[in-house]
Amino acid sequence: MGALLAFHSAYAGASGLDQLHAFLEGTKTAQGAFKQVVTNRDGRTTQTTSGMFAFSRPGKFRWTYDKPFDEVIVGDGGNVWVYDHDLNQVIVRQLDAALGATPAALLAGDNALEQNFTLVAAGSENGIEYVDATPKAPDSQFKRIRLGFVGDLPRTMVLADAFGQTTTLTFSDVERNPRLDPGLFTFTPPKGADVIGNEASGNRNQKAQDRVNNRK
Repeated sequence: MGALLAFHSAYAGASGLDQLHAFLEGTKTAQGAFKQVVTNRDGRTTQTTSGMFAFSRPGKFRWTYDKPFDEVIVGDGGNVWVYDHDLNQVIVRQLDAALGATPAALLAGDNALEQNFTLVAAGSENGIEYVDATPKAPDSQFKRIRLGFVGDLPRTMVLADAFGQTTTLTFSDVERNPRLDPGLFTFTPPKGADVIGNEASGNRNQKAQDRVNNRK
């Protein structure tokens, strides 16, 4: 009992910023489930999705959207691949460009968060300790990112973009440092898929890229 109380006390006294640093320093791999809700500037829900995630830091991750659409985002350490099953379309970007100042950098990136974000402890609510991350890059699509931690593990992530849209991710069943199959972090475009690279342009490509941005 004494050990449990000491364990609880240690976490209760750790700020969101402390828990973020502890998570980054003590977590090489992780996996779990998520629910994602997108609301517009009027507070109306425009999209609700769910899926699974896994990552191996730094730079390797897999985000799988299961409902209501089928999409996979894979970071292989060099590139980020986004496969939309319904469109049979793949968007590929260099990892550095995709991770420079995005939410993926907070979970799957390296420890140099201060290079890309201004981090501030943001207090606690309902047992969750929060940290606010403001991108330093002026052209970031996000105005603010808020991460919530419990027991040095992420519980929530709230993303506010420049257009008044808010994306809220709720994490569950998060497992720290599991042994993961390296094949999770490799991707080969399916036969016949339309592959769009960094230099792609056009209305169809922009629409697909907008979908990717909304789901990160």
